[in-house]
Amino acid sequence: MEQIELKADVRKTTGNGPARVLRREGKIPAVLYGPETEPVLLSVNTGDFEEVLKKGNVSQVLLNLVIQNGKTFSKSVIIKELQMHPVSQDFIHIDFYEIDMKRRIKVNVPIVTQGKSKGVELGGVIQIIRHELEVLCFPGDIPKEIVIDITELDMGDSVHVEEIPLEGDMEIQADVNYTVLTVLSPKVEEEEVEEEEEELEEGEEGAAEGEETSEAGKEIGKEAGKEE
Repeated sequence: MEQIELKADVRKTTGNGPARVLRREGKIPAVLYGPETEPVLLSVNTGDFEEVLKKGNVSQVLLNLVIQNGKTFSKSVIIKELQMHPVSQDFIHIDFYEIDMKRRIKVNVPIVTQGKSKGVELGGVIQIIRHELEVLCFPGDIPKEIVIDITELDMGDSVHVEEIPLEGDMEIQADVNYTVLTVLSPKVEEEEVEEEEEELEEGEEGAAEGEETSEAGKEIGKEAGKEE
């Protein structure tokens, strides 16, 4: 995978106030750290960072972070965490994690299906249970996606994690051979809908019974009041 260059400046100030000032200036507060790296406070241009995100999934982007602090030096990094405002979606903070290009790292890779399964042609529905898989690989070999061919899958068939072919030195570490996707039959879907409707009806009946009991209680209370 190609490394994308991103420029960053070292910042001296910390705290919410200086961070807000940076954002108003079109910059994002950031930090660089790693297993053998002392934390370095940084800021990056918002426009430059937006261009980076256009080139790949935030968890998969491999960066050549060019840090300017009087002299310039570079670090190979991935984005460990990206904080965004829940409403405005503005960037709040970025955590850059330094990596060794010669050591494998864990990254989340999205699942993509290929083909149309036999089961779907007969009326079944593909249910993707895991939309991403955690892959252990070298930084330069991070895949854009994991493609699963579903052409031969019939209704009731499933694909488990141990059945997914991987290239090179990539590895999926899993203690359990869990299901990644399956083909559901229409009957299963209908049963699920019927169960939901039955639960809803039972809930409505229970509520009605509760209202009747409540009304009866009120009447008894009134009669008791009259007797007193």
